[in-house]
Amino acid sequence: METENRVNFTYMGTSYGDVDDDLSAFSECNSDRSGEFPTASSESRRLLMACVSENSDDLIRQLVADLESCSIDDQKQAAMEIRLLAKNKSENRLKIAKAGAVKPLISLISSSDPQVQEYGVTAILNLSLCDENKQLIASSGATKPLVRSLKTGTSTAKENAACALLRLSQLEENKILIGRSGAIPPLVSLLENGGVRGKKDASTALYSLCSAKENKIRAVQAGVMKPLVELMADFSSNMVDKSAYVMSLLVTLSEAKTSLVEEGGIPVLVEIIEVGTQRQKEIAVAILLQVCEESVVYRTLVAREGAIPPLVALSQSGTNRAKQKAETLIELLRQPRSGKAAARASDVSV
Repeated sequence: METENRVNFTYMGTSYGDVDDDLSAFSECNSDRSGEFPTASSESRRLLMACVSENSDDLIRQLVADLESCSIDDQKQAAMEIRLLAKNKSENRLKIAKAGAVKPLISLISSSDPQVQEYGVTAILNLSLCDENKQLIASSGATKPLVRSLKTGTSTAKENAACALLRLSQLEENKILIGRSGAIPPLVSLLENGGVRGKKDASTALYSLCSAKENKIRAVQAGVMKPLVELMADFSSNMVDKSAYVMSLLVTLSEAKTSLVEEGGIPVLVEIIEVGTQRQKEIAVAILLQVCEESVVYRTLVAREGAIPPLVALSQSGTNRAKQKAETLIELLRQPRSGKAAARASDVSV
């Protein structure tokens, strides 16, 4: 599988390649954000005691058995309790997986009952927070049911499915499997149409998956550049950084550069260099540099958009890395351009 260098940051304990900042903007997807104990029932009190107890083994064995009950209500209650046990006590995650919960939970993800499906997805997400469980979950066939939930589930199920796929994608061998299972288009849809959390979770999952070249191609073909540009243009969205980081992976593809230009991305990137934060300016100039390196036509478009003055300012006051990239881009933009290239640039839709 082909993977490529990223902009430099530390994320989930891993260090990546080319911008001096951490990626706190991305969602950590540490656990579900659902409610805790919706009722004061005896089951909830029993679960609360198990969460604080040192020995939850007996309850876990009973809950795993209930997952395969003929009663939808029993399945729903068991999945909800497993979800909360895995959420509230990290050592329970391995115990639950070893007790045989993974396959019956995956079966629940395909349930026709939306709440059962949601609980199944969320329980799998919480189990996937344990590194030792990731390969078991993937090899047990979770990927395709999670993708289906990402397409058709409740809003919470979609968000938690995106997070679960992100967790599974932390194993490199799963990235291609997830992409080939159809995850990229519904992630793009969640990025475009989801709520605040959904957009954040989708961008995080796409960032992880698009280190694989074939997933980059899938993302561009699914129309990801349009929502990325729109989110980068909306400074109130809290998605400028996240979208820019995803875009920085994609613009290594020529078709992504074309789509970026067609979706009006150049003026958005120039505006970020003018008024964005230091981190936003740094990633924006890195993207523009990738776009312009091999294209006189794109250099002409960037120069016409008025990029040189803010680039000069960035070369004087940005981070060290941003200064270097700004200086390199200024040199490219100031190189003589042929009349033929300028004419072609005038024909490009921006």
